[in-house]
Amino acid sequence: MSTSSTVSATSPRRALVSVSDKHGLLPFISGLNELGFEVVSTGGTRRFLLEQGLPVVDISEYTGFPEMMDGRVKTLHPRVHGGLLGRPTLPADAQAMREHGILPFEIVVCNLYPFEATVARPDCSWHDAVENIDIGGPSMIRSAAKNHEFVAVVTSPGQYDTVLEALRTNTLTTDLRKRLAAAAFETTARYDRAIANYVERACHPNETFPHTMAPLFIRRGEQLRYGENPQQLAAFYVEPNPAAGTLATAEQIHGKELSYNNLLDLDAALQLVREFREPAAVVLKHNNPCGAAIASDLSDAFDRAYAGDPVSAFGSILGFNRPVDLATAELLCVPDRFVEAIIAPAFEHSALEALTTRPKWKANVRLLTCHGLREERPRMWDYRRVSGGLLVQQADDVADPETEWKVVTDRAPTEQEWIDLRFSWKVCKHVKSNAIVFAKEGAVLGVGAGQMSRVDSVMIASRKSEGRSAGAVVASDAFFPFRDGLVLSAQAGVRAAIQPGGSRNDADVIAACNELGVAMVFTGRRHFRH
Repeated sequence: MSTSSTVSATSPRRALVSVSDKHGLLPFISGLNELGFEVVSTGGTRRFLLEQGLPVVDISEYTGFPEMMDGRVKTLHPRVHGGLLGRPTLPADAQAMREHGILPFEIVVCNLYPFEATVARPDCSWHDAVENIDIGGPSMIRSAAKNHEFVAVVTSPGQYDTVLEALRTNTLTTDLRKRLAAAAFETTARYDRAIANYVERACHPNETFPHTMAPLFIRRGEQLRYGENPQQLAAFYVEPNPAAGTLATAEQIHGKELSYNNLLDLDAALQLVREFREPAAVVLKHNNPCGAAIASDLSDAFDRAYAGDPVSAFGSILGFNRPVDLATAELLCVPDRFVEAIIAPAFEHSALEALTTRPKWKANVRLLTCHGLREERPRMWDYRRVSGGLLVQQADDVADPETEWKVVTDRAPTEQEWIDLRFSWKVCKHVKSNAIVFAKEGAVLGVGAGQMSRVDSVMIASRKSEGRSAGAVVASDAFFPFRDGLVLSAQAGVRAAIQPGGSRNDADVIAACNELGVAMVFTGRRHFRH
């Protein structure tokens, strides 16, 4: 174990090191030592390096002041920040540094107290939170980042290899230091936002929405060829630490580059297919399901889902909640069946081989894996940009308790009708309003989506399912305002209906169902999707 008692004024290179996360630190500091850097460090970081036998200088020896107030004050000193902010090529700065014994730092390695992790603990007290607000760290980071023309600021273990290689090859350019500075300012901005959010919530514990909406701090995942249309630029941004079973955690394992529209439909497919515990397949087109089915095996679920609307399914996006097997892949490879992309938890080897070697599929279809579809996820927020502002709401992902459902007609649904009503209700939730879904035996027969009147959606769903809807059920995302929609549904063969209820004409709608022999359930909860 070795150390030097004071900073050497003749040392050509110095690094200032103060980190909370010590992952990967030892090889990085060893590399700096090999390059002739003298390392100045603080408190716990200094002790950690000394215990590993690395030479290190105590910051107190350099400043002439001890760490005090339980470590709250240790780097807030002119000799520290002068060494970070001083510009050696500027005569006035160089003169001030000589007069006051300030030595320049070439590298600053700093990451911050784990504030976000601390306040995420259920047992975190106000005192714990406050003590994990880092003051000296953000100050050092900002000073070094501001003076990036002369100082490289390293704020993440993920940057260690890049910086060390640049130092070894003499390629620590101004451009790289500028990029490190950008990451540093992003780090402190996010840190400050997390603190502000926590303190505001503490001041207003009964308010759901904060007075100031924080930036999302999402990183660009990839730039896309274009947006919804070729004249629109687009990119995919990813949240920090996205939950399992989300599009951000999916991995593309085959096929062409994904487009903006592909990603929208893939996400819609994920949101719908994760609704089901049974083997399920969904067929998405323009953010709406045109087919969906559950079955005892995946191939049967897909076959029945695709049959729901094979015309609309041309050029669709598919979602599965089970690994794709060979039987399902063989059905996918039927001639004249064109699919843009498929997302599933996994692809069995034989299925992957079939989908990536058939001439028609080899170059075109995009295959993505996404694990964790069946895991519970934390409640999410939905954000929608409007001109001059942002609309924010809780995601519509709360389970519909059947204890709140009511049979409102003389006839109750049969056992099979109950199964189909539950299924159609889950699908309807993911259809653009006004939404109507016809379903039978665990499969969608026809969908009416995004119409200005509900009866128009009924007519579309009826036409889509023509000849197959005898004994079917109908789901509506909001109440039927008049009896006409249910009359048309019954004429198409529908025998049971599920809807929220709540119209001033509920009594007349219920009477129509009783006249038609249609069983109807009110859920008490609507699912508009604009």
